Amino acid sequence: MRIWVVSGVLVKMMSQGMVLSYASSLLPALRGPDSPVEIDLHTASWIASCVGLAVIPGFFLASAFMDRWGRKITHILVILPEIIGWTLIYYASSVVAFLIGRVLCGITVGATVGLGAIVIGECSSPNLRGMFLNLKTASVCLGSTIVHLLGNYVSWRIIALLAIIPNIFALINTMTWYETPAFLAYKKEFEKAKKSFLWLRGHDDNSKKELNELIRAQMNTVDNQNVTTLMEYVVDFFKKFTRKDFLIPVFILCSGSLLLEVSGRHYFPAYALDIIGEVTGNNSLSFYYILAIDLIITLSATFSSFLVKIVKRRTLLFATGWAAVVTIAITCTYLFLVSKDVISRDRSFIPISLFVVYFVLVNLGCTPIPLTFLGEVLPLAHRGAGSAIIGIVASCNLYLTLHVTPFALVNVKVYGTFAVFGGTMAVLLTILYFIMPETKDMTLQEIEDYFNYGRFKNDGKFEKGDEVSKALMLPETKLKV
Repeated sequence: MRIWVVSGVLVKMMSQGMVLSYASSLLPALRGPDSPVEIDLHTASWIASCVGLAVIPGFFLASAFMDRWGRKITHILVILPEIIGWTLIYYASSVVAFLIGRVLCGITVGATVGLGAIVIGECSSPNLRGMFLNLKTASVCLGSTIVHLLGNYVSWRIIALLAIIPNIFALINTMTWYETPAFLAYKKEFEKAKKSFLWLRGHDDNSKKELNELIRAQMNTVDNQNVTTLMEYVVDFFKKFTRKDFLIPVFILCSGSLLLEVSGRHYFPAYALDIIGEVTGNNSLSFYYILAIDLIITLSATFSSFLVKIVKRRTLLFATGWAAVVTIAITCTYLFLVSKDVISRDRSFIPISLFVVYFVLVNLGCTPIPLTFLGEVLPLAHRGAGSAIIGIVASCNLYLTLHVTPFALVNVKVYGTFAVFGGTMAVLLTILYFIMPETKDMTLQEIEDYFNYGRFKNDGKFEKGDEVSKALMLPETKLKV
């Protein structure tokens, strides 16, 4: 049943890719002679980037709802704005209508980024969690590919109409879920948590052991005492900033979020036509280049989902991340020399090939690993509040990259734009090298224990003399599974 639950999240992620890449089909059409509105560069940048601002309320809504009503009800509620948004875009005939439609879609994007990762993390076994979380990235890439493909054959209105379909499927799929066992255990509803866990994961010994660890941890925590008033909620929220098991995961996720953005996850699909058009100097062939790159990105992201089952998270991120930095440095140098007529412009296949290598590398590590960590490193008591903080940071990152990129492409060209983003990638990879733990095949409870006590458990035993870690050895729960 976990595959059924995960499939609903993945289809929703595909819809998210359609939202983020829709500007690449919409903006050229709005600049055309048959456009229902007249737009300039400033207006176009707002239509593309308003999604980045809209994800802020989306993250806050998901954060508040998931801790109060659970993951299932929240997932149902946050899908609805996107359905309304696409419908509004389909009928739009003014800039305001486009902006409102994009904002509504952005709210759902923000709400489902963290929520989807948390649902997958809480419903998956440790050995499959990384693969399922990485498939989120592949699903977003697939959504981008679909939009770019459709953009060459159908109008932007038809694309908006078709984009409603995955949302309808995700909505129906979510209605069949049980609530996640982690949320039920957090609310001290242990019998319901047991029923949900066994429905998702079966009755094998590893599942029973993990369930016992989850319930035992929640029986011995006081973090989830009922918060009944707004003032108590605010006080509880700010108290979290005094706890290292909140601050360290949030800092890791904030760094990972910025790494994801500067690696080109969102600004490239949105401005693919402009980027490839400048590199090749031939807009008539841009569609085919973009489609080829999209397919390669989607395949590499899918391959990463299986690679993460056999390769450690840190190894995958830093090996591919630094290789990507070197590749984009070479690409920018080549394009700079072309712009100065040092190198002939007739060999456009060289920078295109380098871009292909770059996007394969970033979609093996820099894009999927931060999204994987979103479903892994936040302790259960902090997943709502942590998602809100990450939401603010991620939305600001998304807004800034989408808003600044078109101006950067005009003023410093493709080579300058990617040089700045590539340099930022190098800084972030250095930071993450020193603070990011390895989480492959660890249960969520073991990861939570790491941020509380500074190390992982080893087969249920702790290193001799580690008095802090001994505090983890809690008595067996009375609830039998």
